[in-house]
Amino acid sequence: MKIHGIVVVTVVFVVAAGCRSTPPLPVSQHSQRPIHPSPSSVTLRDPASVGHVSYEQSESQLDGKTVRAEVSSFTDAISVNSGDTQRTITLSELQALAIENNPTIQATAATTQKAAGYLTQVGLRPNPTVGYQAVQLADQGTDQHTLFFERQFIRGGKLELNRQVLNEALRAQRFELDAQQIRVLTDVEIKFYEVLAAQRRVELVSEFGGVVEKGMELSETRFRAQEGTKVDVLQAKIQKNEIDLARQQAEIALTTAWTELVAIAGTPGLPLMHVSGDLPEQAERLDWNSLASEIVANSPEMQAARSRIARARANLTRQGVQAIPNVTAQIAAGVDNSTNSGLINLQVGVPLTVNNRNQGNISAAQAEYCRSVKDAERIELSIKARLAAISREYDSALAAVEQFSLEILPSAMESLQLADVSYKAGESSFVQVLVARKTFFDSNISFLDAQSQLAQARAKFAGSTLTGALDSVIDESGDDGLRDQALDQQ
Repeated sequence: MKIHGIVVVTVVFVVAAGCRSTPPLPVSQHSQRPIHPSPSSVTLRDPASVGHVSYEQSESQLDGKTVRAEVSSFTDAISVNSGDTQRTITLSELQALAIENNPTIQATAATTQKAAGYLTQVGLRPNPTVGYQAVQLADQGTDQHTLFFERQFIRGGKLELNRQVLNEALRAQRFELDAQQIRVLTDVEIKFYEVLAAQRRVELVSEFGGVVEKGMELSETRFRAQEGTKVDVLQAKIQKNEIDLARQQAEIALTTAWTELVAIAGTPGLPLMHVSGDLPEQAERLDWNSLASEIVANSPEMQAARSRIARARANLTRQGVQAIPNVTAQIAAGVDNSTNSGLINLQVGVPLTVNNRNQGNISAAQAEYCRSVKDAERIELSIKARLAAISREYDSALAAVEQFSLEILPSAMESLQLADVSYKAGESSFVQVLVARKTFFDSNISFLDAQSQLAQARAKFAGSTLTGALDSVIDESGDDGLRDQALDQQ
């Protein structure tokens, strides 16, 4: 019958239409994670320097395959001996734990995976429609039966432009993942030095407590020998009580700082450990203007902002072609029982862009592009403002560390020794000894605070001024709305 040949023609049309697939748009290279060149010995933090969640992929993997998170486990790296009463942990081990366990990194990684899924979805062509149609069934002998195939042809390169828009969204999320890793590493380092300083404070108070204890015993001995006064004994006792209080406060500060540290690391149940590390006793002076330019150029925060500008620009181009009408074509083949012969029907239609020329979305895309440019300017200014605050902390702490280590601490030590010898020889009053002890203790505590501040400021600028390890993550992965927009032109 003729119908057989007509059906064959229809099947060939279907197969030919199905084989004409639009090749996937190459994904812009994310290339390397940001590696920051640095002046002299100043090193900015690179998220790849510690085990990290990775989303590095080939172009083919990004097109239609799920992004995989590769998380390296560092739990076994902690130097914990079950037989030890005081366990020790280092900064690098804590950072490794944080990379593995901090929830914001995993949340940002999931957001990046979501962006990759939307990138795949927005470029998919619409499904064809296959169906059966019967006409004039009530008029026996004149009825017609056809099989039809219908397909929508997307014009104007809309699907390719969709991919460009969502590819930039994916790149922005990748940079946000880099930035979040840096935030976590930086906050862990800041808290690590706070714990280290609190730990050292406890040790200093304990050491000085021994000196005060001996001083109180000496004052009591001299009082019994009628060489000293009751006032000397009371003053020594007051100083000992003050040191006991300082020890309690130092231990509370240590426990609190440790609790905050392990919370950032995502391991709140980790018991208090002895942290192994050193506080800086010297550091170099920095060229803050050069450092600001370097951070602005290489910070993943700025790179994410630039990707959002590129996304807004791509979306503006995409909205500009939305009014180009798609073509819907339908071919049907069947038989006409009234003539006992085959028939072929062809139908082609396009929407008339009379009322909706996408003018509203174009205007919105222009505004979004302007907003993204201004947001990048805001981020740049924010980086410079944060760095200015860090420079004040760093330079002030550096000046204090140098002054204490070179002048104040040696003088305080010598003053304490001379006052003690003079008092034992009966050449000076006990008040001078108390003053010398208080000066020595306060100088050591102030030196310790300056060291801690210097270490924390150094960690902040090494981390491109990025902090906020437990802040809510940025989700600008987009959605698949552009594909729906491409298919529906009404």
